[in-house]
Amino acid sequence: MPIFKKNPFGHILFIKKWIIRIFGIISHGRYRRFNKLQIEGSEIIRSLPETNVLFVSNHQTYFADVAAMFHVFNAALKGRVDSIKNIGYIWQPKLNIYYVAASETMKSGLLPKIFAYTGSVSIQRTWRSAGKDIKRQVKMSDITNIGKALDDGWVITFPQGTTKPFKPIRRGTAHIIKTYKPIVVPIVIDGFRRAFDKKGLVIKKRDVLQSMVIKKPMKIDYENDTIDEIVKKIEFEIEQHPSFLKVVSPEEYKQQEDELNKKRTFW
Repeated sequence: MPIFKKNPFGHILFIKKWIIRIFGIISHGRYRRFNKLQIEGSEIIRSLPETNVLFVSNHQTYFADVAAMFHVFNAALKGRVDSIKNIGYIWQPKLNIYYVAASETMKSGLLPKIFAYTGSVSIQRTWRSAGKDIKRQVKMSDITNIGKALDDGWVITFPQGTTKPFKPIRRGTAHIIKTYKPIVVPIVIDGFRRAFDKKGLVIKKRDVLQSMVIKKPMKIDYENDTIDEIVKKIEFEIEQHPSFLKVVSPEEYKQQEDELNKKRTFW
């Protein structure tokens, strides 16, 4: 690999590789020593094509979730079976893994700016900024950049756009799926919220069992499924539909559905 070779976003791959190596070594113990990460479905990672894969997942911390996925994906590609034992897999990481993140999060300090170099596709949220609810137009460049990342490799996205559980799926994810027709792989995570602070940088509690379940690619009719149908499929696949919260009566279920539909926004 030429030392100054760049990816489509202008990041020098040699530098990106070393940042992933360094942070991979630093973060590995968070999922192996201080806490334990239980993995299911790593064989699915090995069956995926090199590009145009979109991972959709629930979200619990800003950075620990993504870091765990970098570990799991690279370990799986190096032959580990539902395990991240032996960190040697991080020496030659897959360099075309990207993740969608709010631009204000990735610009919030020096460390997030360094993290952004590992593969952030930063977008401007249309519904919230600086802790306040807002309404603004979608930036078409954000959509184009996600398409560019899919064309180059794999993209991780958290379609709820928040670390709070059981929040509505942002419709922008469904639009991306309709537009670029990626293979969509659902992931369900748990335990990260208990183990880390909200940013996912500080270990809040030790000996927590964290889990990551990688599911089979979703069945999507890109031409005929509506945006709302895709949104609902994602809600069920990442186990964030209201029916996963508690057992409810048909009347309560319908009320929760109506409330979710009113709250859905693009990003």
